[in-house]
Amino acid sequence: MRLTRFSDIGLRVLIYLARAGERPVPVTVAEIASQFDVPANHLVKVVGQLGRHGWIQATRGRNGGLRLHADPAALKIGAVLRKLEGEDELADCGARSCQLSPDCILRDALAEGLRAFYDAMDRYTLADITKGSTGQKVVRMHRAFIQRLAS
Repeated sequence: MRLTRFSDIGLRVLIYLARAGERPVPVTVAEIASQFDVPANHLVKVVGQLGRHGWIQATRGRNGGLRLHADPAALKIGAVLRKLEGEDELADCGARSCQLSPDCILRDALAEGLRAFYDAMDRYTLADITKGSTGQKVVRMHRAFIQRLAS
């Protein structure tokens, strides 16, 4: 299984916002786009989805920006990925005429693998993945951005 770019960006946004803390300026889409080198128009779609799920709060306008709206200690990575990736079958067995379909074990094996993946991701929260060196790197990214603004 490979994550879509959409989910990858969604996780990065959540990680970045989780360590924004009490910044004097809000985090903007433009900031995240520049920090992670992703197209702003694609990022807007991701941010919209994260907002619809209640994980972030987006405020429009001159002083607007993004803030994490979920508790990092309660937000499970598996739950995020289920919403962003979906839980569809890995192989689209039903849409194709396949001679193996009635007796195929592959479909069940893939479904079991997908469940195992999500179960493993459910063992991690946003707080878990933003502590340690990853979290410190994000904090340094925030500080560098604020310093660039001040210059």
